[in-house]
Amino acid sequence: MNKIRKKICGITNFEDAIVSIEAGADALGFVFYEKSSRYITPEDARKIIDNIPPFVQCVGLFVNHTFKQINQIAKISHIDIAQIHFEVDDKFLDQLNIRAIRVIRAKQKEDLQKYQDQYRIVDAFVQQYGGEGKRLDLKWFEDIDCSKIIIAGGLNSSNLDELKGFGFFGVDVSSGVESSKGKKDKNKIIDFLKKANEL
Repeated sequence: MNKIRKKICGITNFEDAIVSIEAGADALGFVFYEKSSRYITPEDARKIIDNIPPFVQCVGLFVNHTFKQINQIAKISHIDIAQIHFEVDDKFLDQLNIRAIRVIRAKQKEDLQKYQDQYRIVDAFVQQYGGEGKRLDLKWFEDIDCSKIIIAGGLNSSNLDELKGFGFFGVDVSSGVESSKGKKDKNKIIDFLKKANEL
């Protein structure tokens, strides 16, 4: 069985990036949404990304950006993947210079039927974008194929056990491993990633 992929989102400094990687993260997330308390400039993200070990995916989080803005930020920051937190069509994605992954901000079970053939992140809908720690109802996932779903929203080391048996492709965490908004807690990261490896 393939191991579950693990992403630590909301990275704002090099120390948190390295702790996450050494503890076993497969991907790091950088928030380019300026209204977020976890916002990082493309230039500061690049300083981190250019100094981390290879083979770790770096993901940029975007909200209501144009494809030109995403391409420009990707070029400056050296991210690998654009995480799209707003509704876009395939034409929009075709104009991006890097790979993209859609985020479904789920309000109800029916929302999970979107983009079933694609890898996607599923997060709980909140008015603000990202990192609010709201959980999804796991009953929504009981009779669907979760092999291309990265689940997000309110995850932490104490509730990861509840994900066993669903077969999620990955987990995505931000607020669940923080000591304060934008600053990670080393022990929470280590505990979360250790628990995720047991799924």
